[in-house]
Amino acid sequence: MDFEAPPEHALIRSTAEDIAAEYGPEYWREREQAGEFAADFWDELGEAGFHGLLVPEEYGGAGMGLQEMGLAMETLCAEGCGMAGTWYLVVTAGMAAVALRESGTEAQKEASLPDLAAGDRLFSVAITEPDAGTNTLNVGTRAERDGDGYVLNGKKAWITFADRADDMILVTRTTPREEVAKPTEGLSLFVVDMDDPGIEVSPIPKHALNYSKSCEVFVEDVHVPETALLGEEDAGWWHLVETLNPERIGFAAGATGVAELAVSKAVDYANEREVFGAPIGTHQGVSFPITKAYTGVETARLMRRKASWLFDRGEDCGYEANVAKAAAVEAGIDAVYHAMQAFGGWGYAREYDVERWWREINLTRLAPVTQQMAYNHIATEIGFPRSY
Repeated sequence: MDFEAPPEHALIRSTAEDIAAEYGPEYWREREQAGEFAADFWDELGEAGFHGLLVPEEYGGAGMGLQEMGLAMETLCAEGCGMAGTWYLVVTAGMAAVALRESGTEAQKEASLPDLAAGDRLFSVAITEPDAGTNTLNVGTRAERDGDGYVLNGKKAWITFADRADDMILVTRTTPREEVAKPTEGLSLFVVDMDDPGIEVSPIPKHALNYSKSCEVFVEDVHVPETALLGEEDAGWWHLVETLNPERIGFAAGATGVAELAVSKAVDYANEREVFGAPIGTHQGVSFPITKAYTGVETARLMRRKASWLFDRGEDCGYEANVAKAAAVEAGIDAVYHAMQAFGGWGYAREYDVERWWREINLTRLAPVTQQMAYNHIATEIGFPRSY
């Protein structure tokens, strides 16, 4: 693993910094309060080429990897966008791009990847279900053979961008769980047109990130051709795994980026705000908790870079992705908590934004995988008996 950054990394960083300077905390405060999708920010990411970072060059992308995507996400978050820096890239430019790149047919790639890279095609990825939750292998959405196609039926929950997406990658069961030898068998992925009349979308009121909707999705008798199948029938779990590690790595970048943003604002405030005749930052009761948490943020950043490096080399990175995600979340939440404390009562005020970053970073405890499930994976890797 080489710590010397290639020249293109400097360009990605400076471009992200420029975008974040234009779409800073006040912008996101307004979008959050209004519950408005940031269409102009989305378009800006497309013009910068960020939507196409993981798309091969022959389909109009940059042909780069998760190292570059993680850098773009983290910089956007840290320089003023908060969690939006990851949120607006992780589903379409991250998960969908990887799924199509790795598992799509040539026709599927040609139909979707050029528009995706340009920012002209938005995807949702429908995995979670109300009765399955983290247990993806227990999904109840069914895809049944019907002539030369399939009929899809089921219900999904917490599906980001489902209200705006052009297409959805839908996780289904093509063979019931009780009929397969292993629970990882019998899953299949489909690319579904969101304009189908059999799809109904209902946004879920939520605590934060209201500049994007998370939705329930109801799928009723949706007919798709065989060409909608993404990858091999009944092998969907292994195709899905290819997208889960990028998602976890992306959220690790988001957590460290948001932590860096909150800490930088707290440090500025601690240098300016005086109590008892001295800046509050001179008091170790203010500076040490933030500093201690930030050392964890720096460490998590390195593990995220390692996980990205392994992924880009085509090597297994499940352990590293889970460690990066778990470490970034714990350190990030701790850092934002103490940054908020440094503001005292003003930390509770919307105008200082740190309360919003606190709400945003707490999502990472739950998504894209709960901390408990990340620790379950890590525990098994270091020798504990499997608990699930």
